[in-house]
Amino acid sequence: MSDLGLQQVLQRLSHNLTRDSLVQQVTNQLKVYLEVDRILVYYFYRQWQGQVTFEVISSPQLSILGSTGPDECFNGDYASMYQAGRIKAIADIETANIADCHRDFLRKLQVRANLVAPVLSQQQLWGLLIAHHCQNPRNWSAEEIQMMQTGAARLERSGILN
Repeated sequence: MSDLGLQQVLQRLSHNLTRDSLVQQVTNQLKVYLEVDRILVYYFYRQWQGQVTFEVISSPQLSILGSTGPDECFNGDYASMYQAGRIKAIADIETANIADCHRDFLRKLQVRANLVAPVLSQQQLWGLLIAHHCQNPRNWSAEEIQMMQTGAARLERSGILN
């Protein structure tokens, strides 16, 4: 391998380590602050198809790392809302006004309440920062919603998501 090729590999590794460290820091802080069962980052690798790439969990049996869904309810309409900055707080999936397919998807993940914030990169929807409360319903406070927005903004501002 040439010196240039080795330098490119090392730069890429450094970039990935920096990104991973920041994402882990943000998700760890949110998990502690929000006192939830799971914080995750869902990364879109193709148009509205993605994968859980990071998670912080309260119990190993709650792990969904690597999960790709699918939540067939997520489409261009929802993507547009998140790209425009939509934050979605669901206090109880059993009583929320959501599509049945979405409710079933969240049930499979053992979610009872969730909070979702978009993560943008270059004005495009890069992924979703998500908090899952699995034990019971939960009313999300304005402060908790702001904390999720701040976490997503911190990832966006870092410039390392590209």
